[in-house]
Amino acid sequence: MERIHQIEKWFIDYEKDVTNYLVYYTGTTDVEDIVQETFLRAIRALNRFKNESSPKTWLISIARNTAIDFYRKKSVWNRLKQLIDVESPKLQEQGTEEKIVKKMEYTHLYEAINALKPNYRDVILLRGISELSSQEAGQVLGWSENKVNVTFYRAVKKLNERLKEGEQFESIIG
Repeated sequence: MERIHQIEKWFIDYEKDVTNYLVYYTGTTDVEDIVQETFLRAIRALNRFKNESSPKTWLISIARNTAIDFYRKKSVWNRLKQLIDVESPKLQEQGTEEKIVKKMEYTHLYEAINALKPNYRDVILLRGISELSSQEAGQVLGWSENKVNVTFYRAVKKLNERLKEGEQFESIIG
């Protein structure tokens, strides 16, 4: 019973962090099932939690693995593209130019992140989007802090290159 109380406390403290990470990781806001499965797995694995990392880091690591398992048969990033394609007409129906521009910017960012190799994509999501420290991201990925920092630096550089390439392409066709 003590384990369940501990997870309940962590749920209250970290559910939003886990949900936000999963929203960015999966590219959809429909992550309730994965969040629920994350905390169920945490209950089952609580005896293996050694306090070597923060509970938040441990839970995000479980969430990441849960999402990978959940979408193993479907590519998360292809799903994201489909979601963007489906929602674009809805935004255009609303008629606000601002919303359309914002949607295009998000689409461009998601596509640029999607084009990164998996290690770069993971570190961008953990460090840049979920705002984990280098140490916490290293614990999630099983990397040293130094590897996280170097990979994050390279990933941001590559992401910026891809975003600039997209701008140049848009100015050519626009």
